[in-house]
Amino acid sequence: MDKLQIKGGWNEIKGKIKQAYGDLTDDDLKHEEGKDDETLGKLQQKTGKTREELVKWINSL
Repeated sequence: MDKLQIKGGWNEIKGKIKQAYGDLTDDDLKHEEGKDDETLGKLQQKTGKTREELVKWINSL
């Protein structure tokens, strides 16, 4: 899956991401429909992971 698809479970996913990366804030993880690229960019800056790594990791949560 190339595109990050976040549906109703975002709050659950957000909690898991914050557990893994404690320095992320709610502002870092704020996601509005259609803003996948912006959200991933913020996560890339904070985690040092590539977009592909993040998409794979988030989709596995």
